Amino acid sequence: MTDKPPRSLVRFLGAARTVTGSKFLVETPTARVLVDCGLFQGHKRLREMNWAEFPIDPSSIDAVVVSHAHLDHVGYLPALVRNGFSGNVWASESTGRLAGVVMADSGRIQEHDAERANRKGYSRHEPALPLYTEHDAVVASALFRVAPWMRQTRIADGVTLRLTRAGHILGSASILLEFEDGTAPVHLSGDLGRPGHPVLDPPDPPPSAGTVIMESTYGDTEHVDEDGTRELGEVISRTADRGGAVVIPAFAVDRTEVILVALRKLIESGVIPRMPVYLDSPMARSALGFYVRAVAEGEHEIRDSIVGRPDVFDPGDLRITESVEDSKAINLAKPPFIVISASGMATGGRVLHHLKRMLPDSKSTVVLVGYQAAGTRGRRLLNGEDRIKIHGEFWPVRAEIASVPAFSVHADRSELVDWLASAETPPEQVIAVHGDPEAMDSFREAVADRLSRNILTPGHGETILL
Repeated sequence: MTDKPPRSLVRFLGAARTVTGSKFLVETPTARVLVDCGLFQGHKRLREMNWAEFPIDPSSIDAVVVSHAHLDHVGYLPALVRNGFSGNVWASESTGRLAGVVMADSGRIQEHDAERANRKGYSRHEPALPLYTEHDAVVASALFRVAPWMRQTRIADGVTLRLTRAGHILGSASILLEFEDGTAPVHLSGDLGRPGHPVLDPPDPPPSAGTVIMESTYGDTEHVDEDGTRELGEVISRTADRGGAVVIPAFAVDRTEVILVALRKLIESGVIPRMPVYLDSPMARSALGFYVRAVAEGEHEIRDSIVGRPDVFDPGDLRITESVEDSKAINLAKPPFIVISASGMATGGRVLHHLKRMLPDSKSTVVLVGYQAAGTRGRRLLNGEDRIKIHGEFWPVRAEIASVPAFSVHADRSELVDWLASAETPPEQVIAVHGDPEAMDSFREAVADRLSRNILTPGHGETILL
């Protein structure tokens, strides 16, 4: 497919009535722009979609815009580039830096997992192959270009881009696309953060637009605890009292930093005893470096209250692993201690090795600190399953499984509606994406009740005129 449409439209190639795989193709009579390029995660049927042929020829896409550097928004980009896309990838400066780390880590893990599956013989595929390699990720990283905050940037024939702060992770942006043919602007929220994020300023209000395409991850949820710190302290205290260890599967970008800030507060206030905190994730180690730099230099998104204070991320006895040997050495540590390791939904990475050790131990605790997509190990733990399959083997779940959802850096239902209501001019149409069907339906009702506006909830592959 290479012909451009006679009228501007958007096609939903991911995150349509599901949470992951964000890909929104904006097509005009003169250009084709893909907003976000994420991996599907969770259920097998979703993961298999990563391997399907892309719905259009990647070489026909004029530009890609990335809202932020989480895997479900940027993780498919190396495959898109390998299959023919060669245009510019536009993002904020911090997103470009973080995306390079995230994509390379993803490629490295996929290569390692494929090699391990072939060696151990537990893959159904012969041979098991990675979706893409670390080299593919490096090639994709070279295509990133910096889009400045709050200024128009021409990215394709007849299309300009403007970024506003989304407050979700470092570099995260909402995306305004404007069209020279007179089509009303379209504003894509990206993932929206919470007003009380301890490091980042809250999201900017949405600019005037004809269409708003917005996430609804927590469209059916109200976060009870303001930031989760108190609840986390209670979990860690009772685990320490019984002589156990705490493992926290955490997204390497932002969730790790938010948890470190909370641990510093808990230890300084004496709510939990001082204990070693192991940060065991190469990607998290790199991401933390970007956050420390951003806070030290007072970048655009950082809260004024912590500018120049990178020590906010140091809980007092932070031990950052540098090698596989350092990671394995944690097995010899005497509890109580805390391990923070990726991935956040326990889909891969070093956290799996810690889970194999901790899950059978009734004294220990696994703390889930964010959204757990259906079909992931994190969701299965949350659902109370008594054994979990890791690396081809089943492991008994005897450890305490604690959920602290308030640590999510996704806005909840009220915060999403507040953001939408803060637009100076209401949009002509609102489209909900990036949510499970139940969350999207609940969010649609909340918007209808408060703003008297209907929301469209397109399915995968559907097209809507702008």
